Amino acid sequence: MYLAHRTEDGQEQSIQKHANNVADLCASFAAPFAAEEVGRVLGLAHDIGKYSRAFQRRIYGENIYTDHSTAGAQEIIKYAGWPAAYCVAGHHGGLPDGGGKWDAPSDPTLYGRLKRTVEPYGVFSDEIQLNRPRCRPPKVLGQGGFTRAFWIRMLFSCLVDADYLDTEAFMLGSPPPRGSDITMDELLSRLEANIITRWKNPKSELDQARQDILHACMEAGTTQTPGLFTLTVPTGGGKTVSSLAFALRHAVAHGKKRVVYVIPYTSIIEQTAAVFRGILGEETVLEHHSNVDLDDDENDLPNPEKERRKLAAENWDLPVVVTTAVQFFESLFANKPSRCRKLHNLADSVIIFDEAQTIPLPYLLPCVRSIAELVINYGATCVLCTATQPALGPMFTAIVPELAPREIAPAVPKNIFERVRYEHLGQLSDSELAQRLSAHHQVLCIVSTRKQAQAVYKLLDKGGTFHLSTLMTPEHRRKVLNTVRERLTAGLPCRVVSTSLIEAGVDVDFPTVYRAEAGLDSVVQAAGRCNREGKHPASESRVYIFQPDSTYTATLVDSMMRPLEIMRSVTRDSPALDAPETIERYFTALHLFAGKETDSKDIVPLFEAGMQDQWHPSFPFAQVAKDFHLIDQNTYAVLVPRAEDAKEIAARLRNGERSRALLRKAGKYSVNVYKNHLDALLGQYAVEIVEEGLYVLTDISLYDEDTGLEMPDSEGVGILL
Repeated sequence: MYLAHRTEDGQEQSIQKHANNVADLCASFAAPFAAEEVGRVLGLAHDIGKYSRAFQRRIYGENIYTDHSTAGAQEIIKYAGWPAAYCVAGHHGGLPDGGGKWDAPSDPTLYGRLKRTVEPYGVFSDEIQLNRPRCRPPKVLGQGGFTRAFWIRMLFSCLVDADYLDTEAFMLGSPPPRGSDITMDELLSRLEANIITRWKNPKSELDQARQDILHACMEAGTTQTPGLFTLTVPTGGGKTVSSLAFALRHAVAHGKKRVVYVIPYTSIIEQTAAVFRGILGEETVLEHHSNVDLDDDENDLPNPEKERRKLAAENWDLPVVVTTAVQFFESLFANKPSRCRKLHNLADSVIIFDEAQTIPLPYLLPCVRSIAELVINYGATCVLCTATQPALGPMFTAIVPELAPREIAPAVPKNIFERVRYEHLGQLSDSELAQRLSAHHQVLCIVSTRKQAQAVYKLLDKGGTFHLSTLMTPEHRRKVLNTVRERLTAGLPCRVVSTSLIEAGVDVDFPTVYRAEAGLDSVVQAAGRCNREGKHPASESRVYIFQPDSTYTATLVDSMMRPLEIMRSVTRDSPALDAPETIERYFTALHLFAGKETDSKDIVPLFEAGMQDQWHPSFPFAQVAKDFHLIDQNTYAVLVPRAEDAKEIAARLRNGERSRALLRKAGKYSVNVYKNHLDALLGQYAVEIVEEGLYVLTDISLYDEDTGLEMPDSEGVGILL
């Protein structure tokens, strides 16, 4: 018997058994985008290189080099062409760059690998029969290169998820838990029961407007055909629940598999996921903060413990997924198996992009192209949901003329949601700002950097004063926000200094808000935390805009400075900052010199150029994965073992335990830090490396009970919040 896997206790799985299992799974994953037969042949062929004598010796522990994925690529290209060869070649180490015909066998490109001499594996044909698959190719958008590369990555996702799941089933002795037994119909019933309770008797004109928006979303979910939508709802209009109502109605009406809710910041994932769990049930919602890359090298000796770690990568198999824009889009341009395995689950889904205007301008075009691909070729319905629409319609129709977004929300009289007055204060030092904040009974101050948030907080009396930033773990932030809401409701003193994590979707209601100068969309979002429930006259509810000390603005990256400067320009003579015409001028100016600036790394042209030779397409998968980062600086999750749950998680990780469930729990007790911060912590021996990508804080004194992780050398870069 030719073996694919072997456990430490002597359990064995044949290549034939594994190949057939993976083929069945991969075919089912690819079926939603009409690639079932391609998926099947991928599953059958991916491990045929294991039929070599060298691999069979290696699986019993002999320390010899083998390259079974290259062998599989060389075989499958005869049946299913270059797209399949990319997938099989990369199913361990990641999708390779295509390279060119002059590449040498030693090069890591697909061209180079196809020239390599590999161990003979021909006996595979005694057990596995390969056929030429039939499939319906995706509709070509643009020049076709981006479309074909996207299709390859989706096929790759089907293969690696199927491979991981069957391997995990073998190692566990039974199929691993997958998804949820709860149907979309049941989720919709739970939502509608919740809505009936909450919205039975509107108590105000504002409540009635929210109900009208909710009913419009529910009606559109049922009556509108799948495609691309916008949901433009003023801050405080209840768009979180309304967009979920649209998504579930639409999923039931059109047979969609899941709802994916994409949020701009990690800081509000826990709140949104908590809202959804409260409505739909704990077991139905996945809260995905970050991804730990646990990919292996196929030439490592068989190691069941490492195999278990690899299989812990996330695959988005629950019916409702809440994730970040960084996680979502960077996965769509990733090349590693652990990052890509979840992507096929986006097919036939409803995807809500909350605060769509926050997609960073340097990556806007590739992100828009990806959304277009998901809608046109993978049966997804996508909703751009925001209070300040960035007017992306022309970008979509330039790709596909019939892809004009449809608005879901009804027209609502502006005065119903007009709850604040804006006032410019000019420049304020930290001490001047702290003095003004101290004079308020309840006040929220939002700044653009974590460094300033900590500095201003430390100038305030601590009674009734709170700090929020992503230097605090999600669980810590959740507890602080609960306390803040309780004090606001009870009328107790409550002063909060926060980074912008609080301005997008966090449900708090302050009588007064201070906002450091930022992009207009950020300022308007901040205003949504002031007089949110409309309990006070707009004339008494102030949003003060101030200019921080230059030491803080000097640290802002260009992607933050440009929106700030445009905001100053377009609002100079406009007291109504949130007027539709002001917002339109802002986004028009922001995108005025778009072109190159919407794709700063030339990602779309690189993929389009890959189809210059349609018979031998060369796509830069590895290069783009390295270059595509919505946040300019990579971040690293550091587990903070303060709470008892976090201590237990740290102990289990140190003992080598890995699972999706465990890594999901760890995210709630982790802080994301930049590379220079991580290096500083490592240099102080304050962090333990459990393994590459998994870090645990060992010096708990560095975690402050009020402000979170102390970063004395932080430059306060404002993107991470």
